[in-house]
Amino acid sequence: MRVLVTGAAGFIGASLSSLLLERGNSVLGLDNMNAYYEVSLKEARLSRISNQKHFRFQQLDISDRSGLSKLFETETFDVVVHLAAQAGVRHSIEAPHLYVDSNIVGFGNILEGCRHSNITHLVYASSSSVYGANTELPFRESDRVDHPISLYAATKKANELMAHAYSHLYRLPTTGLRFFTVYGPWGRPDMALFKFTRNILSGDPISVYNYGQMVRDFTYIDDVVEGIARVIERSPNSSLEIPSSGVPWWIYNIGNNSRVDLMDYIKNLEKALGLEAIVEFLPMQDGDVQATEADVTQLENQFDYRPSVNVADGVANFVAWYKSYYKITTDSK
Repeated sequence: MRVLVTGAAGFIGASLSSLLLERGNSVLGLDNMNAYYEVSLKEARLSRISNQKHFRFQQLDISDRSGLSKLFETETFDVVVHLAAQAGVRHSIEAPHLYVDSNIVGFGNILEGCRHSNITHLVYASSSSVYGANTELPFRESDRVDHPISLYAATKKANELMAHAYSHLYRLPTTGLRFFTVYGPWGRPDMALFKFTRNILSGDPISVYNYGQMVRDFTYIDDVVEGIARVIERSPNSSLEIPSSGVPWWIYNIGNNSRVDLMDYIKNLEKALGLEAIVEFLPMQDGDVQATEADVTQLENQFDYRPSVNVADGVANFVAWYKSYYKITTDSK
């Protein structure tokens, strides 16, 4: 199978590309290598797969309409996995134009490329952020998601609506995956686990919002990419139950199907590091939510998705990777 993976230098994109290559697929990875966080980490992720026979990489921004059109004209793909996006709920408050350019304009360019290239399946990243101000847990795909509390969330909801329109008008099979707090080795430096680890090792305080009263459905990277790989294999069709009758459009939660208190998450990190955190409790940040939990019944029933990595093991795996990547010895800070 020939797969285009956008955001291939990203946390999820690089891990997914590696798994797809292991399973005999050919992958063209796309990324703009922007400086939202350290480019060297993106380059290091790519270096792990760049020498594989069936992997190619192209640096390209998905908001570049002509560049993306040329790519679809000159390359042939069976499946597109669209993970490229401007990430970060909080950064969307400071730089909203970046989210419109990448997450709205860029996604529109991807949809057009797929439409004109007869792609058999577009799988794209949505987010648990679309549940916005919802408070009833666990979150289900059937819940209303029309009250986002960040621009990032609004762009992801817009992606789902845009995909539905293309599925309806052009019969383009699309599957959106609502990710829930993905973590693990090779993760993003702007996420809590990365920042907590860095600060604890350096003896600096960690910022804990809403005074620690936070709950998340933490999902380990290996479980996430296994779920994506399974979804890729089967596109929406009329023989399976789909949310919008007659339209080849699916939405799934992809999470760990469990809620973890943030303070328990921090305790697991302290145990893995063998160090105690200096905690600075702060009020809730704009755009953030107090709790998330995924109902993954649909993904389990249709794809036999079974997340298997618990938080204690996942955090320990991240710490081991972090120390190795940044060359931190056991007795150093």
